[in-house]
Amino acid sequence: MELRDIEIFLTLAGELHFGRTAERLHVSAARVSQAIKKQERLIGAELFYRDSRNVRLTPAGVRLRDDLAPVYRDLKASMERARLTVRGKTDVLRIGLLSSNAQDLRPITEAFTARHPGYEPQFRTIGFGDPFGPLRDGRLHVAILWLPVLEPDLTVGPLVYTDSAVLAMSANHRLADRESISLEDLGDEVVMGGAKPDYWREALVPLRTPRGRPIPIGPIVTNTEEMLPILSTGEAVTPGHLRATRYYTRPDIAYVPIHDAPPLQMTLIWRTSAENDVIRAFAEVVRDLGPLPL
Repeated sequence: MELRDIEIFLTLAGELHFGRTAERLHVSAARVSQAIKKQERLIGAELFYRDSRNVRLTPAGVRLRDDLAPVYRDLKASMERARLTVRGKTDVLRIGLLSSNAQDLRPITEAFTARHPGYEPQFRTIGFGDPFGPLRDGRLHVAILWLPVLEPDLTVGPLVYTDSAVLAMSANHRLADRESISLEDLGDEVVMGGAKPDYWREALVPLRTPRGRPIPIGPIVTNTEEMLPILSTGEAVTPGHLRATRYYTRPDIAYVPIHDAPPLQMTLIWRTSAENDVIRAFAEVVRDLGPLPL
């Protein structure tokens, strides 16, 4: 079984959706289907039950997933360590972000590599439909997420920065020319949904306005790229982070501050059982520098 086919199988075993698996791995859905059928021929049994609405692992698929997952992680880690050795590095730290604002974190990463030249920080984008999943399955070592994070298996570390909330919308929207808006205005708008879990989403996208009116939830999205065309056409609006707007400046999208939204505390998070010297070293740098200025 080829390494890429193993990756496809394990990703599908997690996503249980051929389209999302293809999107995540940047391949076609046909390539995913081909890889699974090839594996099923080799094993002599179906790995997934699939019909028009559901994809589920068969008992053989569960067995293969449980056996392959640790082997695949170890193999990737070995290859990564070999690549790092060539560059004179000894370890890597994968950092998850919700948007493409890695440039804002340069003071932290530069201080980290100055103190620990053997470590290499690498950034990855997190989808907000499953912000904690990449920490739990080992794809990320740490993530920078807004509070609250109320997960018993995750450690809430030092504050990285505090951000303000803005409302993103079409440049032709009736609110686009306002100097600021209120959370009460969201009761008259269709707002995008998709962030999970609910308590975490509600820190940015509440279910009701301050006066108790329900806020209509419309299209479900799981990353910023899915938001942009929906914003552009005026189909829906979404609250977002002020810091992220500089990376998504477009003539067809406007950002207006939400003056009564609580500040967003963006904080370092990691899986408690995976804590190691690299994570502790990075958290120490974040703590020593203090929250980054906006």
